[in-house]
Amino acid sequence: MPNIRPARIILQVLKMPHGASPILLFLWAKVVSSTWHEGSGYYAAQGQTNEVYVEETPHVPAPEYRVPQWCHLLNIYHGEATCYSPRGGSYRSSLGTRCELSCDRGYRLIGAKSVQCLLNRRWSGLGYCRQIRCHTLPAVHHGSYQCSDGVKVDSHCDYTCRPGYSLEGDRSRVCMEDGRWSGGEPICVADIEPPKLQCPESRVRLAEPGKLTAVVYWDPPRAKDSVDGIIRQVRLRGPDPGSEFSEGEHVVRYSVYDQAYNRASCKFFVRVYVSRCPVLKAPEHGYVTCDSASNNYGATCEYHCDGGYERQGAPLRVCQSSRQWSGSMPICTPMQINVDVNSAAGLLDQFYEKRRLLVISAPDPSDRYYKMQNAMLQQAICGLDLRHITVIELVGQPPHEVGRIREHRLSDNISEQLRQFLHMSRYRFNVVLLDKDGGDRERYIQPVTPDELFSFIDTYLLSSQEQLQREQNRDGCE
Repeated sequence: MPNIRPARIILQVLKMPHGASPILLFLWAKVVSSTWHEGSGYYAAQGQTNEVYVEETPHVPAPEYRVPQWCHLLNIYHGEATCYSPRGGSYRSSLGTRCELSCDRGYRLIGAKSVQCLLNRRWSGLGYCRQIRCHTLPAVHHGSYQCSDGVKVDSHCDYTCRPGYSLEGDRSRVCMEDGRWSGGEPICVADIEPPKLQCPESRVRLAEPGKLTAVVYWDPPRAKDSVDGIIRQVRLRGPDPGSEFSEGEHVVRYSVYDQAYNRASCKFFVRVYVSRCPVLKAPEHGYVTCDSASNNYGATCEYHCDGGYERQGAPLRVCQSSRQWSGSMPICTPMQINVDVNSAAGLLDQFYEKRRLLVISAPDPSDRYYKMQNAMLQQAICGLDLRHITVIELVGQPPHEVGRIREHRLSDNISEQLRQFLHMSRYRFNVVLLDKDGGDRERYIQPVTPDELFSFIDTYLLSSQEQLQREQNRDGCE
């Protein structure tokens, strides 16, 4: 049985000088309250001394293998302990348990790799996990790098170069478990190689029907920088894709620039052809008007006859894809005037959009103004035909009134209707000029000279087509 030892008093006699009385000191020894076993209690100090010592032996617990937790549980940060106990797998820190220490990926074990739970309730060694770190990568001249996880294990660092520089060496490095970086340090070198450029194929197109142009499309050129694949700028010299190209050959040029402003150029051709029919000839006493370019595929041409002539046949012809005209050419025959009509309106309708009318009214064939007018017009027949003018004469008084158009005689009824419709007096000389649309354009009460009449018509009444014909036949009456 263990015993509890009470506190003891230590007595010490101090030796005094000769003649002095001794002094007895009472010293309280410290109280010892501990468990002790046989053979491990107190013992007297050796030698000549009056001191009494108390010795405490180290506390060694009795081995007990059945205690589940003899040593403290191992907790390895960023690692684990794999333990094997004599008592079984559920005893992870019992007496005699042996544990193998290991670290997670990215950490290195410092200290003992294997420890055992000892009798003194302590493990036989120490170990911990330290993070593995690679050294900081040096800066890259004219470039940079970016790491996924700093300098830790498995961190990927990707290198890039400034615009105009290309990377030589490893583009990516990885921090390995031995604390070193994979690969080697790359460098950035100046880019002097132009980009690669491929232009579209040349285009050949047929002009669209009725046009002298064709709409041409193409895909953008394929361009790629030889270093980083980046194209900084694309320039086009020429029309854009989807533009209309006229007949002929056109050059389209492309230029591309990379990040270092190295340039590459290419070109291709766009050729537009127009399918054409033979040039149409105008009929005698007539002319032809066409849209587009007059004889290209899809063009439509219309035949016209000069004033005083009528068209016989189809008015329109079309240039076909076979390069042949549809139909056949009409002819222009002299205008047939029908005076056997029931009204003046029926007579005038025959001249609508074909001829201008110069209506002369006089009280008597012997009228001086009438004779002068007739004499001047007889000298200007060519000019009258050139300007599509037909002369109508209303002369005399009933019952001897005479109305005629050239050699065609008008009935008295039609002559009277004309006077009333045009508000012309039979008692004095007067002249009315009607345009092709039947409008009253000018009136004269005295004979009008051909020059004065022609000048007025050329200035105010000619259509654009008539003006063109006048220019082409300026000297036709000389």
